[in-house]
Amino acid sequence: MKKFDEIIESYKEEFLSDLNELLSIQSVSALGSEVPEKALNWMLAKAESFGLKTKNIDNIAGHAEYGEGEILCGVLTHLDVVPAQKEGWLCEPFALTRKDGRLYGRGIADDKGAALAALYCLRALKECGVEGNKIRVIFGTSEEIGMNDMKVYFEHEQLPDLSFTPDSSYGICKAEKGIYHLEISSPFADNTVLNYFEAGSANNVVPDTAVAIVDCSEYEEDMIRRYINADHGRFELSYTIDGTKIVSRGTAAHACEPHKGFNAAGALALLLCNVFGYERVGSLCSYIDFCIGMETNGRSMGIKMRDSASGELTLTLSRVQIGADKARAVIDVRYPVTVMGDIVLYQIRKTAAREGLKVTVLDHEKPLFLDDTTPIVNILSNAYKTVTGSDAELYTTGGGTYARMLGGKGVAFGPVFPDDDCRMHNTNESLDEEKFFRHFHICMQSMHDMMKTEMR
Repeated sequence: MKKFDEIIESYKEEFLSDLNELLSIQSVSALGSEVPEKALNWMLAKAESFGLKTKNIDNIAGHAEYGEGEILCGVLTHLDVVPAQKEGWLCEPFALTRKDGRLYGRGIADDKGAALAALYCLRALKECGVEGNKIRVIFGTSEEIGMNDMKVYFEHEQLPDLSFTPDSSYGICKAEKGIYHLEISSPFADNTVLNYFEAGSANNVVPDTAVAIVDCSEYEEDMIRRYINADHGRFELSYTIDGTKIVSRGTAAHACEPHKGFNAAGALALLLCNVFGYERVGSLCSYIDFCIGMETNGRSMGIKMRDSASGELTLTLSRVQIGADKARAVIDVRYPVTVMGDIVLYQIRKTAAREGLKVTVLDHEKPLFLDDTTPIVNILSNAYKTVTGSDAELYTTGGGTYARMLGGKGVAFGPVFPDDDCRMHNTNESLDEEKFFRHFHICMQSMHDMMKTEMR
């Protein structure tokens, strides 16, 4: 049998051509299911062209399969992506760009690059005639908006006995924080100055743009300019038929690492409250200012906490919609693995109730915490060392992956190396090309080793 690195090299140009096609499918799950479904069908058709068995589950998930053994192994990937505004990108977001040793495109790191690599690994195992356990590469289409795809998939298909999801970083993620997406809303729009306040397009992203239109006097316009000149953020001021328009500019980041971004919505709420006061901007905007602001640790809500297993709680103001007939915001909260989620939710509801606001749970993913000696951890550790010569570090994350859907039989593993800034959920998402093909090799070794494992 050829060495894995030789197989990967033989596939390289074909793989990159296919990757360009896959990235060009604008499968933003937050905008609806139609385009993510197109990406799923594209992937299953590609698998069939490789001679692999496939199955489509309700057009929301599916798999490609090889092997005949009784033990079921799985590699879980997703084909949906977060939105990509063209502003700020150095290249077309929905295409593959090779530049200065990097691969650019929305989804290259999260998670289309790894999804296609896993499919090519499955193809290689089949073409090499590797025998052993049954293995599936599983594809989802709504990972970015709550993972309902895997809930539906596992209503029809069995959980793998051994599995990993290449949707995080190297080494091996043994713990994932609990995740709440919460809507905080007012039963009525009670502001007197805000015609419009909009920010964010996904629940798990630090918003990089926020826009408000306000009715204000010349004196208040002057107050806005003084605030902007005091360097409290990056703002643009203009005039429309509906009022004075204020645009706040920030820096996007994944909500699991909100400190890496600059929250445009939080900055705009601070400006509005400083200039107009709490009563005129309404209960929701004042709540954002008083209980969130630019914080990422939940201190003002009374939920700042940490544990030794997974670190600090994080909080992100991800979306705001305030208008004539609505006032709602969405926050992303990621809490430590040893904490009861109900305690966090109770405290948030308590602070919101003081302002007459309602808190609704949009989705909740409970924490994942695995023992270091779990079989899949040992398999992946050995595969990583075989390829790299180094030991795989065990770590925890605030990110949410399909691993938490796997009943303790799977972990997040790759594809991003710790020293590669992939700008996940940000503009110019990219991977170092050489490191990505090293991941390709690690993925193939891991899938091979899972196929050859005997469970006791």
